[in-house]
Amino acid sequence: MNKPILSLAAVALLAASCQHVAHDTPEKLIQVDQCGYRPAAEKMALLTAPGKSFAVVDEQSNVVYEGKVADAQYWPEAGDSVRQIVFTDVRTPGKYKIVVDGSLESYPFTIADDAYADALRAAVRALYYNRASMAIDEAHGGKWARPAGHPDTCVLIHKSAASEARPEGSVISSPGGWYDAGDYNKYIVNSSISTYTLMLAARLYPEVAQALSVGIPESGNGIPDLVNETLYNLRWMLTMQDPNDGGVYHKLTTLSFEGFIMPADCHGTRYVVAKGTAAALDLAATAAFAARSLPKVSEKLVPLADSCRNVALRAYAWAEKNPNVEFKNPEDVSTGEYGDSKLDDEWLWAATEMYLTFGDDKYADEAQKHKGDYGVPAWGEVGMLAYFSMLAEDCCLPSFDAAAAVSAVADSLLAVESQSPVSLSLAFYDWGSNSSVVNEAMTKLVLASSCADKAAALKASAANDLHYIFGRNAVGYSFVTGVGSRPPMNIHHRPSSADGIVEPVPGFLAGGPNTVVPDDCGISTRSQYPAAAYGDQECSYSTNEIAINWNAPLVFALMGLAK
Repeated sequence: MNKPILSLAAVALLAASCQHVAHDTPEKLIQVDQCGYRPAAEKMALLTAPGKSFAVVDEQSNVVYEGKVADAQYWPEAGDSVRQIVFTDVRTPGKYKIVVDGSLESYPFTIADDAYADALRAAVRALYYNRASMAIDEAHGGKWARPAGHPDTCVLIHKSAASEARPEGSVISSPGGWYDAGDYNKYIVNSSISTYTLMLAARLYPEVAQALSVGIPESGNGIPDLVNETLYNLRWMLTMQDPNDGGVYHKLTTLSFEGFIMPADCHGTRYVVAKGTAAALDLAATAAFAARSLPKVSEKLVPLADSCRNVALRAYAWAEKNPNVEFKNPEDVSTGEYGDSKLDDEWLWAATEMYLTFGDDKYADEAQKHKGDYGVPAWGEVGMLAYFSMLAEDCCLPSFDAAAAVSAVADSLLAVESQSPVSLSLAFYDWGSNSSVVNEAMTKLVLASSCADKAAALKASAANDLHYIFGRNAVGYSFVTGVGSRPPMNIHHRPSSADGIVEPVPGFLAGGPNTVVPDDCGISTRSQYPAAAYGDQECSYSTNEIAINWNAPLVFALMGLAK
């Protein structure tokens, strides 16, 4: 039916029960995926104010669907009541809004097979914008073009990394790679999971990767843009291995964080800092995966794959000789530590990748020693990546059941989602909670790629994760810069702060709500409820910073749901 609605005028905020969270515009009372929904998918929005009926209207203000607002349910993590608005039956591609009780309207959204196409492109391009040692030219960067910074061709060996062959103060070259997060440093452990995640996405979704054009300098060279962008970071990672002993420097950094200035204006001395077992194992795992994956992408990448084989063998051998060297920041270094005292997960991941690449039983034996229950992946919890690779290769190590291991985690996520009033499987809001959401989506999608009988349910749940990211959340933000009607505008990201452009660099996933550091902006004004504790403020590094290991699983989830 196509009867016109009476009015779309904005109305005053409505009071809600159960400690309702304040919203300052009517649109925020209806929390909808600001990107959109695929035609055949389930479609649901949330209402955080009283309401009885709703209509879905098209761009001409014609009503295309009507329904009843569901009863209120309390969302404890948000301290708010929510009411579901279900409109799955709207399948015709187009642009729409939801109107409640004839007057309260949502942000616009799209129904289309490619509803997330622009978001995917932006999420990959964000990594390009974060390249070190390279100018972002206007042809590829638009108004976010900038001069090159941090050439990293004259990097010093820090005293913590000194050896007989490379004494303190020795100069090495380690250019390229991505700036890790809102700062200008580069870290092996975080680069490893990020690089692996993107390579795995290209491996599992080759048709999506092949069709994805993002407009970077390497575009058109016969290699998918996603792989091209990932290789920019991988090639830097290989330079972080000491050629004399195979050990891997934990990070490349200034002694302290640089100010909120542009990369080209940073002139602090850069160092490579101490070798560690986690860095060695993470690089071994990533390089081993690259060694067997890159030749399948293009024959052009065979020489790089051969280099990765050698790097993996030498890094793993160093770890065997130094099995428990925990990284700690030296006294004169105060940048991100990425410390990790529990290395079973790194050993499992590295040993698995080495076995899958080289086939030597000693790696399978080592993996067996570190077998255990591992959860949703994160930079410091990489054990699940071993099971992901087994599923991707359709090859389990002896006595391992990868499908069962991933299923156990995915089933627990589905169980949480089934009890959630907002259809979300996230149970705990930690620092970087949005990365937990997209890593949960990744876990479901990896299993869906090899488990046909669960695929539909897993993909539907992963779609709910993206609905949360793009606006169906307690604060009504699309958490990706430049995407949706209400994206973050003040991310904790030095180039976005210093470039003089109102809009931040697009495509970055903000960290998301949590109560871990409530006072990072001084006296806290954020909610005491973790799902609502988010501040779109540059100073809020605990909720509004960006990071490569948050964008990587976002890219994976967007690719996995593009099929």
